[in-house]
Amino acid sequence: MSECTESERFAACLRSLKERSGLSYAALAAKAGTSGSSVHRYCLGGSVPQDYGTVHRLAVACGATPEELRTLHRLWALADAAREPEPTAPAVPATAPTRPEPEAAGPEPKSDESEPLAPAPEPNAARPAPEASRPEPEPELDPEAGRQGPGTGVSEAPHGRVDVSVAASGTGAAVRSGRRRGRVTLAVGLVVLFLGGMAWTLPSLGSAEDGDGPDKSAAAPGKKDSRTLFTPACREVVAMGQHDTCVREVQRLLEDKGAVIGVDGDFGPQTLRRVTAFQVFAGIQPPNGVVGDTTKRALYASEARMNTWTPDKVRKRIREVFTEEPDRAVAIADCQSFLDPLHILPNTNGTRNWGLFQISDARLRDLKGTPRQALDPEWNIRAAKRLWSEDRDFHDWPHCDRAFSASPSPSR
Repeated sequence: MSECTESERFAACLRSLKERSGLSYAALAAKAGTSGSSVHRYCLGGSVPQDYGTVHRLAVACGATPEELRTLHRLWALADAAREPEPTAPAVPATAPTRPEPEAAGPEPKSDESEPLAPAPEPNAARPAPEASRPEPEPELDPEAGRQGPGTGVSEAPHGRVDVSVAASGTGAAVRSGRRRGRVTLAVGLVVLFLGGMAWTLPSLGSAEDGDGPDKSAAAPGKKDSRTLFTPACREVVAMGQHDTCVREVQRLLEDKGAVIGVDGDFGPQTLRRVTAFQVFAGIQPPNGVVGDTTKRALYASEARMNTWTPDKVRKRIREVFTEEPDRAVAIADCQSFLDPLHILPNTNGTRNWGLFQISDARLRDLKGTPRQALDPEWNIRAAKRLWSEDRDFHDWPHCDRAFSASPSPSR
């Protein structure tokens, strides 16, 4: 689908919530802590908010139900994923001028990073003889150390130094030199072929998805792996936006491990959050929400469990910890995570917020905590209380606190 289509769907959903609320753009913006012009653009499809927090606050201000919030989150994620990447600096043209040969007594030429195929000569390398004095073309060899020129991957010729003085020693010397160079070239070629063959026989070192190594749990050679995620029907990586039986298998495996998730074959924001949480529990680095080989193996073999607290238990514990302002604390956690201890919200700048009170990466470092701890509801609630105790207010959650002040969210 095009970016336009996804943006329009998101805008239509947000616009319908706004119209139903009866609030003006200015009133809605005041409740959500943003500007009226921004809300106007979002509702008309002119732009997509860069982080979901803004979307969530707008929807809460409009009185969206939990189901409407989940739908809006999914539409925002799809629209955000379809966003055009930021423009990058133009590449240096491939036809950049060739660097001139440095003068013998002149200054050393500066490195030109736009010419990776034409590196500067080594300082101690002998300068090749002028074209007019060469009896035949020279092979690409460094005459000082017998090294092959760039691009071969071989560092040293096996037969030692090449005599570059033979060009002026007569016909017989030239013939002998040519034979010697021929042997050197042949030896180098054999080394290249040998190293190339070795490279082909080395085992795979894994994908870039999550530092995967060889699949030790895979089927024996010659025997097909019958596990669904390792069959040809599934892609090498299962990720956001897919809708097929492979996603359904991922969801089924997550559910078997205790995750609360719908098994519908749609890899949306909820599946992304549950996959990321599972990766944290299973110790997979980095926890990126992408199901590659390591995550596939763990889904089948890991003993990690994702059972956690119910919303009722969460409310009760928050009230016990936040004795000074229990209702406000529950409302803020509800606004942040729908009282879901495994709620993980990725931001477009690469950071994430974790758990019940959506502790940010930066705050997590301040608290000397880890993502695994942040997904523990007891640790998360007590960490939020520590943040509250700094100034005895909810300054870490200004938007949700503002929404509570304007209209306290009912307990669900």
